[in-house]
Amino acid sequence: MLRPRPEVNSTTGQNRNPVVLVHGWNSHPGVWNRLVPRLEAASLPYWRFDHSAMAGEGLVGRAVALETYVDEMRDRTGYDGPVDLVCHSIGACIARQCLEVADGAARKARVRHVIMLGPPNNGSALAELFSDPDRGPEVVGRLAGVFVPPDFDPLADPIVQHVRPGSRTMRALRAAGVRDNIAYRVIVTANPAAVEAFFPWFGGRTWELDGNGRYRRTLHGDGVVATSESVLPGVPLEVLAPGPDGGGRQIPPGHFCHIQLPRNPIVIGRVVEYLAS
Repeated sequence: MLRPRPEVNSTTGQNRNPVVLVHGWNSHPGVWNRLVPRLEAASLPYWRFDHSAMAGEGLVGRAVALETYVDEMRDRTGYDGPVDLVCHSIGACIARQCLEVADGAARKARVRHVIMLGPPNNGSALAELFSDPDRGPEVVGRLAGVFVPPDFDPLADPIVQHVRPGSRTMRALRAAGVRDNIAYRVIVTANPAAVEAFFPWFGGRTWELDGNGRYRRTLHGDGVVATSESVLPGVPLEVLAPGPDGGGRQIPPGHFCHIQLPRNPIVIGRVVEYLAS
């Protein structure tokens, strides 16, 4: 199994909770490049977990790698207190697999906050749609080069198969539930005004599964993950929609879609606010 290379910033030695940044599927640590300067400005140390080279590993393997990475960073920095996790998309499932399934009973992992951006906590209708023999090829074709690589084969991708709502891995996550000694935050976006530019590949909408297992498109989602898929019991959803930032500057609607969540200035502001609290 490939192991991610440790990365640490210059402020790690300070007496602050390190922030472990966990990127999503088919992504890389560069997605945090707009968050990192804000963390540095707030004197918040950060560790960037890189699982981009682990294409052959599913959620379980990447969760093991995350645990190993945090242990290595503790050894490297001498820090032994609680850490905070900021996770984008599938990164949240990796963290929850580590904290709630693998470590759920032992509770050895010392974690204060888990902040999730667009997490498919209940599985992904899009992953299910990708795997549909009739409808999947058209959907994959629409997102080729945008959200999936041009030669993408969903049936050969362990992450896609693990986040299908009925998979054994997602059933284990749902059964594990959240931990009462961790503060969870879930930040998602939606497109109530039906702006097509929000996520033009699906006309500004997001695929989800209804209660009868049928596909439908909704405005309650970020183009990739439906709001209903991010729900965690007892954890309020913070739903953001396209509009201006706190300074009155208009943010393009496309900056609120799933792919742009780690770079969205409003999302970044909320994350830093929670971490500094």
